[in-house]
Amino acid sequence: MDDSQMEQFGKKVFFLYPHSVIQEELITHIIQNEFEVYLINDHRKLLPLLKKYNNSILFINIDERLKESEWEEYIQSIMNNEATKGVQIGILTYNEDKELARKYLMDLMVPGGYIQLKLGLKESTKIILKTLMANEAKGKRKFVRANCPKNIATEFNVQMAGSMYEGTIKDISSAGMAVYFNKSVDLPPRTELSQIQLKLRSRIVMVSGIVVGMREDQGHKMYVVLFNRFISTDAKQRISTFIYRTLQAEMQRELDNVK
Repeated sequence: MDDSQMEQFGKKVFFLYPHSVIQEELITHIIQNEFEVYLINDHRKLLPLLKKYNNSILFINIDERLKESEWEEYIQSIMNNEATKGVQIGILTYNEDKELARKYLMDLMVPGGYIQLKLGLKESTKIILKTLMANEAKGKRKFVRANCPKNIATEFNVQMAGSMYEGTIKDISSAGMAVYFNKSVDLPPRTELSQIQLKLRSRIVMVSGIVVGMREDQGHKMYVVLFNRFISTDAKQRISTFIYRTLQAEMQRELDNVK
């Protein structure tokens, strides 16, 4: 991927061996701020992925799995490898040892900072979000989008002119979606769709939106629908969670295929 594509699509954000507070609470705030986040639990299999996504951001929990010297060696191997030196590494820890912080910040000079989680959830979230913004993790992309796997139920229905129309979702973000209708329908731009029911895996989400475009896709009409900007917080959270879980599952498949 060249620099222009990286700038366009933003960067993947990896958390290696994330602390429980990351998995249970902090991750929600990061996802809702439209960053593309992945939780990884295998430092060896991650290395080939870092070569593939070599402009990514990696936060490492140094409190688990490896000894301090082993983590130092692992981090140096990423920073000194020509194929992965573009990865922006940050440290996450509960350790308050000032010498340890000095080593990573001054000696190793990790670009993603050294974050002490004992500062609390609010402060830690603030620091991580600030780090992601400083490293332009979003690129020019405003919203994270996920393609909807064909093996997972991602459907919708909407009532128009007294009739119920159903279809499948091709991809979705918290701002809108691309869809196919099961039966022929002609919807000009700016057609309003109220009370759209989305089925994202087993979760039902209610939204409304407006048709902003249509194009032919392999002989089928694909409509682009922009959600109403007054979408409820609950609906937005459910969509964001679906996107995160879908992308995480795709990344896990990549990890599982690493030899």
